[in-house]
Amino acid sequence: MKKGVAVLALVAVVALSVAAAAALRRDTGSPSLPTALVARTTFVDFLQLRGEIRPVRSVVLTAPSAGSDLQIVELATNGAKVAAGDVVVTFDATTQQRTLETKQSELKQAESEISRTEAELSRRVASAQSEVAEAKKALARAQLEVQGNELRPRIDAENFVIALSNAEEHVRELEKKVDGERMAAQADVAIARQKRDKAQYDVTDTERIIGSLQVRAPIAGSISLLPNFRAGGPGSRSQPEFKRGDRAWFGAAIAELPDLTEIQLTARVDEADRGRVQIGSGVRVRVDAVPDRELTGAMRDISVVAKPDFTTWPPVRNFDVVVSLSDADARLRSGMSASARVELDRLASVLVVPTGAVFQRGPATVVYVAHRGAFESRTVSILRRGRDQIAIASGVNEGERVALREPEQEGAQK
Repeated sequence: MKKGVAVLALVAVVALSVAAAAALRRDTGSPSLPTALVARTTFVDFLQLRGEIRPVRSVVLTAPSAGSDLQIVELATNGAKVAAGDVVVTFDATTQQRTLETKQSELKQAESEISRTEAELSRRVASAQSEVAEAKKALARAQLEVQGNELRPRIDAENFVIALSNAEEHVRELEKKVDGERMAAQADVAIARQKRDKAQYDVTDTERIIGSLQVRAPIAGSISLLPNFRAGGPGSRSQPEFKRGDRAWFGAAIAELPDLTEIQLTARVDEADRGRVQIGSGVRVRVDAVPDRELTGAMRDISVVAKPDFTTWPPVRNFDVVVSLSDADARLRSGMSASARVELDRLASVLVVPTGAVFQRGPATVVYVAHRGAFESRTVSILRRGRDQIAIASGVNEGERVALREPEQEGAQK
């Protein structure tokens, strides 16, 4: 008797389970076929982009444009905070110090040469002036002798006149000689001074080069070291950051000092989507390194000319876009990767289904609506298509369930 009662109870439980499963199938359709609810909500079409966080303003610290061996001997660590005026990069100044010592020695020699040349100028001019003085004395005597010509014979008088004329001519020649000596000596002094100025310029320029071997931060911020494009080796895709011991080239970008108080997202959009993106469109940004925060922004700029992207083969042509971000976060750093959802279109209070719920059956666009344990095909009118959602103009009602796979395909798989 007890066994019979237990069997009857088990049969009743199984019957109730079968009835519940049947009711569930009537309400939701086949349990093996995924479904989605037709909802009346706001339809948002968006474009997914990948880019990186960049500051609106930043200062790039570069290697000097002069010098010989630009080897890094001191370098701030990546992410280190620096104040304005702090040394960020120091290059080896050994060669330039030796050059400076040589140039300083040349400057001293040039200054000594000026002193010697000026002394020689004074000596030569003084000697010429002494000769002029002696000649003028002789001229004065000749003038006195001529005054007594009235008492001398004619021939003697003429000789004294000739002697006076010769004395005058000699004085004029010596005066010209003095002027010539002075001009020649001044030219020698000018040449010596030019050599001194050249040596002084070389010393000043070498000191400037030595000073430029210490690169200082013009503003306060966090250091972001840049990749050394020549350190990866031939055929290598890795580009390590600059480090101590690396040799840089003239004007090489060593580090960046970004101003992260105002940031933006730089990305590229395919030429097929260029016409859909408009300046001013709303953008939602998620930074990979800050997954718990969504940033808001707007499309600020779209390049006019497409650029080839050789990271893929065959290369594609993309347009550069810039998204200005109204939010900021202390955890953000320049160069962080991020994804962006660019809002392309928005429709309020429309029927929305997932894109996977709409199928094409010949010329008709259909959905499969769950009804009494089965799915019935309905032709629908599309209002707007998006990346993940489709806005339906007519054909379904709010609250109905639609299949995310075609029932025929589901049966064939079974």
